[in-house]
Amino acid sequence: MPQMIFVNLPVKDLETTKGFFGKLGFSFNPQFSDENTACLVISDTIFAMLITEPRFKDFTKKEIAAASKSTEVLLALSAESREKVDELADAALAAGGSPANETQDLGFMYGRSFQDPDHHIWEVVWMDPSAVEGQG
Repeated sequence: MPQMIFVNLPVKDLETTKGFFGKLGFSFNPQFSDENTACLVISDTIFAMLITEPRFKDFTKKEIAAASKSTEVLLALSAESREKVDELADAALAAGGSPANETQDLGFMYGRSFQDPDHHIWEVVWMDPSAVEGQG
């Protein structure tokens, strides 16, 4: 079985956050979702657990970072092309997300970023496969 990752993110309004990611074309796994949690399916092995702040507090003794004021994590997603980077970033902004950082265009690598409704920063990056083939 391949290794999986479940990134846990606190959210203020679960329905708003679900609606935002639904507009970006993502789905949710109902088996791992309830009234306090939504399991966002990013790929077959990558998931984001969107958890209401009161429920999230049950999993940590620390304060929840105010993502609107500080950066607790940068979530980077790969894309299959420059066009797919633009599609996802544009869809995020149209769905109510906000800009995060400037577009990065290094020729062999292209990326854009946005903030979701809870101010978590998502980066979408394409890298030319020929630029990494010789690495390793």
